[in-house]
Amino acid sequence: MEHYFEPQIECASREQITAWQDERLVKTVKRVYEAVPYYRQKMDEKGVKPEDIQGIKDLHKLPFLSKEDLRRQYPYGLLAVPLSDCVRIHSTSGTTGRRVVACYTQNDIDMWEGCCARALAAAGATRDDIVQVCYGYGLFTGGAGLHGGSHKLGSLTLPMSSGNTDRQLQFMTDLGSTVLCCTPSYAAYLAETITERGMRDQIKLKAGIFGAEAWTEEMRHDIEDKLGIKAYDIYGLTEISGPGVAFECSCQNGMHINEDNFIAEIINPQTGEVLPYGEKGELVFTSINKEAFPLLRYRTKDICVLNPEPCACGRTHIRMAKPMGRSDDMLIVKGVNVFPSQIETVLMNDGYPANYQIIVTREHHSDRIEVQVEMTPEMFSDSLKDITKREKQLVNDLKAMLGIYCVVKLVAPRSIPRSEGKAKRVIDQRNLYKG
Repeated sequence: MEHYFEPQIECASREQITAWQDERLVKTVKRVYEAVPYYRQKMDEKGVKPEDIQGIKDLHKLPFLSKEDLRRQYPYGLLAVPLSDCVRIHSTSGTTGRRVVACYTQNDIDMWEGCCARALAAAGATRDDIVQVCYGYGLFTGGAGLHGGSHKLGSLTLPMSSGNTDRQLQFMTDLGSTVLCCTPSYAAYLAETITERGMRDQIKLKAGIFGAEAWTEEMRHDIEDKLGIKAYDIYGLTEISGPGVAFECSCQNGMHINEDNFIAEIINPQTGEVLPYGEKGELVFTSINKEAFPLLRYRTKDICVLNPEPCACGRTHIRMAKPMGRSDDMLIVKGVNVFPSQIETVLMNDGYPANYQIIVTREHHSDRIEVQVEMTPEMFSDSLKDITKREKQLVNDLKAMLGIYCVVKLVAPRSIPRSEGKAKRVIDQRNLYKG
């Protein structure tokens, strides 16, 4: 199978990877210092000159960049090439503030699509596969990234975009899709619908590449069981390029970072101190192969761990663990740090569907967290006494996981709105309350 591939890159020695990163980092720092006034100002404020950066050993000397910096320089303040050299723009959703836009040259697009092609190849896709892309298209990077990667790989590509589940299933069965690309919550919804309609024997899927939102191992196994596939994680963010920054291989033991294009660090989110491999902290990325929008030491706010050990698949690029949550998605309830993924783990271990909602309110100067959980049809037919017993069991299991009391409300099957894009799991209403 042709590999985008360049197996000599994905299986290079650490010495070769370091040499690439040293050379590309030095060139990138010099270029952005000269081309981007905002970078030059930040580096000058820290007393750092381009000649101070001789390789990745000096990376810690550079200032961090945050999403607030990107918003402050919206739309073109961080552009490192003339706008006429750019061929595309993508954007974040802007749900938490001013949008962030990322510009791409044609070389940037080629690099990004190559990363996504690697992700598809790692999931076992070949030119003989039919790849159904159900990520949203448009400004969102999901659809465009996997679409381009599928083309690069030579697979037959179905640019379905998100939504219209009836049409998704029609094309999936009529055209014989073998690889599914979408958010994990939408994959769970498709799996649920396929099961309800008795269509399992009509689908030919063998693999799924799911990303753009947090999901647990329990959710992975549930999707795999219902669809009869192997489910692969993929990581990316608009600011760095989009999906394909890192991806899982068949070992499913962490996501391989495309280190020929990106340098990853883990830092203490409070102090900014660089942490050694194996320690949990905030993930930071530096782009070393991008032309239009190269970011230096960008703080992702994702909490995870890096593993430098070679993988059994033969790839040598370091692996990042599935993010345990985001520092900005983390809820602080009664002084306790709570990640939605912890709650999802409990629910799925207890046999509940992967559809739930977390509602946080403040009453009488005290936080209250309510977890609304859908029952399966079998659970819904239980007696009120049995349902009450289930709720009490979930309360105890959540307290054992989180260390705090949660109100649990079991609701009817399919009563929580489904998501065809990114799932909205948390509704934090505390800012609506006074006192």
